[in-house]
Amino acid sequence: MKKFITNIVAVSSIMLASQQLSAQKVVMNREVETQNDGKMLLGNQFKEQFLKAPYADWYVKEHDEYAIDQKAITELRKAKFTSYSLVVFMGTWCEDSHRDFPRLMKILEELKYPDNKVTIIAVNRKKESPTGDEVRYNIQKVPTIIVEKYGKEIGRIIEMPTSGYIERDLVEIVKKDDGSVIKEIFGK
Repeated sequence: MKKFITNIVAVSSIMLASQQLSAQKVVMNREVETQNDGKMLLGNQFKEQFLKAPYADWYVKEHDEYAIDQKAITELRKAKFTSYSLVVFMGTWCEDSHRDFPRLMKILEELKYPDNKVTIIAVNRKKESPTGDEVRYNIQKVPTIIVEKYGKEIGRIIEMPTSGYIERDLVEIVKKDDGSVIKEIFGK
């Protein structure tokens, strides 16, 4: 009987561990076909997905034509912008995303921003993703660019930059970062 109970406990532990691992897996680069919108990206994406048809039609043009504000880039470098993380919600069906998402990617390339510090989540027209992250981040409009430090939100750009330039709005967000997140985490 003791051996039977030990086996049940062992099997249960393995099943629980397996469930936890599978819950952590995120499907990347999901593409769906819709009747109204045709092909659409949905969920977590790598930036390379946007270089494929039909997304490259709008992505490459906006990316290549955008003139970056170099003064803002200099300020972002001084503020150590690469120490922040980004979560970007966008829609491949959305004109604002067609404009601002490629611009953001060009800015990040200029900053040599690490790919592993940006999470790109494509949503459908209802602003939903397969993982439900839009609920956690209270996403109402796209694109939404969220700047985080140590997992805490510092600020966000919703739909379009207030200044007209994403990089200038990012400068304003990091200027507001007074280190309170570090104080909150470490109590200093």
